[in-house]
Order: sequence, then structure tokens, then C-alpha cells
Amino acid sequence: MVKHMGKYSFTVIIEKDEDGMYVAEVPDLKGCYTQGETLQEVLENIKEVIALCLEGQKDVHPHEFVGVQRVEVSA
Repeated sequence: MVKHMGKYSFTVIIEKDEDGMYVAEVPDLKGCYTQGETLQEVLENIKEVIALCLEGQKDVHPHEFVGVQRVEVSA
């Protein structure tokens, strides 16, 4: 998360579930997630949810985004 003059910038993780819905989550804000039928819809939805999650928050603890790795394991 980065804050610039009253604006925040968060890392958003977006996945596509087994039903084809897009699911977005903000790791920096506990319980901050949503879904949408399209990528555009989920991005619009997550902006609204972030604003709601920030209401009443005094201390947001940002994480440094490092990257994404796909790991294979045998079960």
C-alpha cells in the first residue's frame, strides 16, 4: 500500500474461480474482498470495498509485494 496526498495504492490479487467469476482480495486490509463477472466489474467493486474497509481504520499495515510463483507438488 502506498499513500500519496490522501490517495492510497493497494496490491490487489485477482483470481478466476471454478465458476468463471473473478475474485479480488486486498491482503493489506483484513476481510477486503469481492467478486465480479468481468475483470472490469471486479476492479470497480474492489475500489468500493477498499473505501468501505478504510472507513474507521487508523493504522493500515502495508506489505511489500514481492511477486507470484507457481509451485508444483506431488500428492
